[in-house]
Amino acid sequence: MRTLRIGMSGTDVMEIQAMLKKLGFYNAAPDGIFGPQTQRAVIEFQRRYGLTPDGIIGVNTYNAMRRYLLGYDTYTIVCGDTLYAIANRYGTAPDLILTANPGIFPNSLRVAQRIIVPYGFDVVDTNIDYTYEIMERDIEGLKARYPFLEVGISGASALGRNLYYIRIGTGANQVFYNGAHHSLEWITVPVLMKFIEEFSRSYAQGQSLGGYDTQDIWNYSSIYIVPMVNPDGIELVLNGLQPNNPNYQELIRWNNGSTDFSTNWQSNNRGVDLNHNYNAGWEQSKEAEAALGITGPGPTRYSGLAPESEPEVQAMVEFTRSHNFRLVLAYHSQGEVIFWNFQNLAPPEALRIGNMLSGVSGYRLEELTGIAAYAGYKDWFIKEYRRPGYTIEVGLGVNPLPISQFDGIYADNLPILLLSSVV
Repeated sequence: MRTLRIGMSGTDVMEIQAMLKKLGFYNAAPDGIFGPQTQRAVIEFQRRYGLTPDGIIGVNTYNAMRRYLLGYDTYTIVCGDTLYAIANRYGTAPDLILTANPGIFPNSLRVAQRIIVPYGFDVVDTNIDYTYEIMERDIEGLKARYPFLEVGISGASALGRNLYYIRIGTGANQVFYNGAHHSLEWITVPVLMKFIEEFSRSYAQGQSLGGYDTQDIWNYSSIYIVPMVNPDGIELVLNGLQPNNPNYQELIRWNNGSTDFSTNWQSNNRGVDLNHNYNAGWEQSKEAEAALGITGPGPTRYSGLAPESEPEVQAMVEFTRSHNFRLVLAYHSQGEVIFWNFQNLAPPEALRIGNMLSGVSGYRLEELTGIAAYAGYKDWFIKEYRRPGYTIEVGLGVNPLPISQFDGIYADNLPILLLSSVV
């Protein structure tokens, strides 16, 4: 964490603003600009917690803020404590404290015992630019709150960033959702992360979600989610090209001499479009890219030197092969459309399920044409397994979609995510 002060900007500033907004210190929309209003909010926070009120987020202030970024605190029981008093102090529910601490008993708390206490607000922010660092911290926070979640690593990106997976449920019916093969389409990451959080909370509290009994889904299905397939590309889009990037000069050349990746870069850190790197019509993709004048690494549509040349794609292929997925969803933006077929290899039930997903979301069900019809993840899955696979294109407009579209996108897609787990 860099030291933050007035005049600075970035996704880290935006995340701090969102956190301060949850705590009531900041009342504007997070914009990533450390201006006077943000400085005043930081000073108020520092005064509240006995820190030097200088309006600068250094090590001490950040350490005080970190538990709020994670969404939970580690609390030490003192004489006279009750579970209900602790929950009231933190603005949370007693049953969520019990969920975070399997094995504790509300009527026999032990003095000096350390417990995890979730705060009374959500972990996943849906009003900010959603980076890899934020996702990683949110996964840590969700795992602490909901220890029943299985969190693992499916592989690594070209720059060594972890490709995390989260598993919801223990049932035999396995499904797989992934997001952000394309870096401009990072808005799909908080869609999947928010689903993980809402499902976990509903399951922990024995509540329904979107009309579904989450305990029934938990027992019937295992939902595997890789929220961010292309973390290196998202870093370029949201935080820019950093001097320590091993491909610094090459990336500028591949980006037509520009250091601005924020509006056009869909590829990974090696200039390969990950959703054109799967071994499903890869040769046709190469022919189509040549017709478009694409001759090498670049912002989009370059399929790589060979199918499955990229570590991110290799990880998704291996992860898929190591499971028995009955259905997959690959999340993209934009268009409010569901693509369901590949070279007429999809099974008959894929059209029926696709129509159901279209019905609950309002998204059109279509088949792809042109270069976009080849070498994608759902294409590969359909070719390899002859099972239902779908590309879900969320939202409308020009990528990257503004985070202001999140609420509408999530409302449309929650029914898809729930239905796909049991259909």
